[in-house]
Amino acid sequence: MIYLDNGATSFRKPPEVKAAVRRAMDTCANPGRGGYGAAMEAANTVFRCRERAGELFGCDPEQVVFTSNCTHGLNIAIRSLVKPGSRVVISGFEHNAVTRPLYALDAKVKIAGRRLFDPEDTLEAFEKALKQGADAAVFTHVSNVFGYILPVEEMGELCRRAGIPFIIDAAQSAGSLPVNLSSSGAAFIAMPGHKGLLGPQGTGILLCAGEAQPLLYGGTGNASISQRMPEDLPERLEAGTLNVPGIAGLEAGLKYLQRCAPGSIAAREQTQAKRCTEGLRKLGMDVYWGDHQAGTVSFRCGLDCEEAAQRLAKQGIAVRAGIHCAPTAHESAGTLDTGTIRISYGHDAGPEQTARILRAVEKLPRWKR
Repeated sequence: MIYLDNGATSFRKPPEVKAAVRRAMDTCANPGRGGYGAAMEAANTVFRCRERAGELFGCDPEQVVFTSNCTHGLNIAIRSLVKPGSRVVISGFEHNAVTRPLYALDAKVKIAGRRLFDPEDTLEAFEKALKQGADAAVFTHVSNVFGYILPVEEMGELCRRAGIPFIIDAAQSAGSLPVNLSSSGAAFIAMPGHKGLLGPQGTGILLCAGEAQPLLYGGTGNASISQRMPEDLPERLEAGTLNVPGIAGLEAGLKYLQRCAPGSIAAREQTQAKRCTEGLRKLGMDVYWGDHQAGTVSFRCGLDCEEAAQRLAKQGIAVRAGIHCAPTAHESAGTLDTGTIRISYGHDAGPEQTARILRAVEKLPRWKR
């Protein structure tokens, strides 16, 4: 199978990730719940992962909170900053993991910046929206549908000048593009463990610089007499038993990234995405591409996108088609009625993948202009 759905999850995990999960299953008990060997091994495994994440993402280990996925982290972050009726500015390319929690809180949402691959428009619209009044801002680093790399550093600077706390959704960037809690000035940065960080599914990280409110309440292994959650991070946000085997695998994924250097992964992904785009255009497909793009390409052909993806699957090509849990992004790009077929490269991006997808797409009918 040619796997090109890394925007959903990385599927070809490094062997050391799988080995770490198995080792944890054999050696780790419950961290913070005992002083015996297996409990201490679990605690040490968890802390090693916090340390490695802190090294990669510019923060202290205590600011690294483990979550079950990026959505979990975003819910914690959003509920920490946003109250019912709060005014919140978001970009025009957000995932439902951002928009649904906001609408559940009856927040007054202002969408700023609708032009695809146009950072100047994004910044101009974002600055205007902030000046109109906002209590918080939330924005993605990279569009999960189109791969548009938003100007998050400049957007963060606009928020800092206005004194507005903000959250970055790094679901599609962590592990390939630079992500740094300290230099960004963000209150929170959420990321999945199972995508670019190459960890198992069921893992995620929330980087916390701001005051955080628990989403779940329960045991933390410390301060057990109190009926309130601990004040200190990370325990304040980590109620219940952690996914220690998953965290062990995540630590192995982070170690792999440190060895490879995320920048080199991004370069491989973007090189293949560009080659794929050129090939799709030659085949007469409707392709979404710009100068500010990561390793993701969306296109349309002369078939319903879901049917096209099924035809590709029969040829051993794994892609995703539809709305990709991001109707806001599709509305911005004018593809809400049709959806798109998404090709998303990963850490193993290579020319054979591109050649195979293009050979398969050649058998699909062309986009009718």
